Amino acid sequence: MAKQAQPRTPVGNGTEDAIALIGTRIRDVRTMKGMPLRALAEATGLSMSMLSLVERGKTSPSIGTLIAICSALDVHMADLLAPISLVRASPVSRVADQPVVRTRAGVDRRILRDDRINGVEIAVNQYAPDTGSAPTPIHHEGFEYGVVLDGQLTVELDGKVHTLKAGDLISYESARNHRIWNRGGRKARALWVNLRRP
Repeated sequence: MAKQAQPRTPVGNGTEDAIALIGTRIRDVRTMKGMPLRALAEATGLSMSMLSLVERGKTSPSIGTLIAICSALDVHMADLLAPISLVRASPVSRVADQPVVRTRAGVDRRILRDDRINGVEIAVNQYAPDTGSAPTPIHHEGFEYGVVLDGQLTVELDGKVHTLKAGDLISYESARNHRIWNRGGRKARALWVNLRRP
């Protein structure tokens, strides 16, 4: 039986900000993996209403809830917490401090900066051969800029395939159906900037 949401305990503004940021991070990772909310609910045993409250920062998740969510998304709890400390701790993002999230098998996302206050995430994505961002095209809020650093990537955008080589840039509304894929025989890397509008 799915667990139900608990009443929210009043918390201070700093704690509310942290809860909201963690919820947004969970939603982003789930979206990057192409996992519907219903699938996450089934994998965790949590109700969809509970997960929706967590993702919107409307309830404070317990450690057990976070562990279940992280296990289902195949990420470490530090992947949800590290971006918050990076934004607040220093204007410099050291490579040793940048969290790496495995969004799918063969796809690693190194988050250089996740600045929720200004609505921007900057990451370097690495794709092994014949891997990509999602099994089928996805869409979500925001705007994206991508620059291929090494190798070659194809970006499917509303059914049209764009082939990008090193140095090429693509930009588009994230609400358009899109999927990034490495069809080459070697690893590909790309710098990706995601903007989230208020």
